[in-house]
Amino acid sequence: MAVNPSRLGLIEGDGIGHEIVPATQRVVDEAVAAVGALAVEWVPLLMGHKAIDAHGAPLSDETLNALDQVDGWILGPHDSASYSAEHRIGPPPGGLIRKRFGLFANIRPARAFAGVRSVAHDMDLVIVRENSEGLYADRNMFAGSGEFQPTPDVAMSVGVVTRLASERIAHTAFRLAQSRRKHVTIVHKANVLPLTTGLFRDACRDVGRSYPDVKVTDEHVDAMAAHLVRCGSDFDVVVTENLFGDILSDLAGELSGSLGTAASLNCSETQAMAQAAHGAAPTIAGRNRANPTALILSAAMLLRWLGEQRKEPVLGRAAGRIEGAVAATFEAGTATADLGGLASTSEFTEHVLARVRRR
Repeated sequence: MAVNPSRLGLIEGDGIGHEIVPATQRVVDEAVAAVGALAVEWVPLLMGHKAIDAHGAPLSDETLNALDQVDGWILGPHDSASYSAEHRIGPPPGGLIRKRFGLFANIRPARAFAGVRSVAHDMDLVIVRENSEGLYADRNMFAGSGEFQPTPDVAMSVGVVTRLASERIAHTAFRLAQSRRKHVTIVHKANVLPLTTGLFRDACRDVGRSYPDVKVTDEHVDAMAAHLVRCGSDFDVVVTENLFGDILSDLAGELSGSLGTAASLNCSETQAMAQAAHGAAPTIAGRNRANPTALILSAAMLLRWLGEQRKEPVLGRAAGRIEGAVAATFEAGTATADLGGLASTSEFTEHVLARVRRR
């Protein structure tokens, strides 16, 4: 049993967040109860349109300060494109949170499930994405933006790669590979970006020498995209910089089934945030059609991370119970519309809950 109850932030956000976040909360509560752990203490917090209405900003100081006081949190999607112009200035809420809490690692599994139509039927890999620098303008500068325009007709972007951040994400990838199939693939574009992505590649190779039990290979990002389509099952853990990781993880998610199943964990050494890889999907919001799988599996990743941090295996067992229930639900033929199924959000959630209880 967990020594202390987990205290988790719960942020619905925008769009389908109002459906998939409550569904995820129910599944987590059921799994924690099923393994005999202490009940989660939830801390509901605002982000997005509700935060604008209540606090005048999509992400308020109240929410950020509250996140300092919890063990981890579940973040629903934000729909920044629908905010008024004054609230679209600056980084989006998710980027602000990642930067504020130093969540340098974005862990994105791509796994094909029995019973789910997919292009890559045997894919089971994890993309470890460096989350704090690269070409992302909202997180690669101490002050200001990494994008600027010297004239109205010229736009420029600064890409930042440091040895420290590259080594830090490499250690995350190699430790993960040790618990899987012991193979890390470093993805870069050092043939045309030799200083920046070459530094990333070389820093990762240097770290790899500290893990002699792990096989190390590397690929150019364009070749890697082709390999994922042709032979995605050949890969185990893929480590790469920010932009490449964003693109490749979306590709892998679709190849393995759908972005609706694409889980994601943003973490540092001390804090973690469960956040599905997909967005707010405003066109289906409120229609009970959204696939909650990605966020449910993201929450399972958060529980496992907490269990490892706190040395409480019971939370890992709760995570395994969730993952097994989702897989069994798919194998039984129950899926939402994005996967070719007929189940609504609530129906799919009920099937998962029933299997969490039975396992």
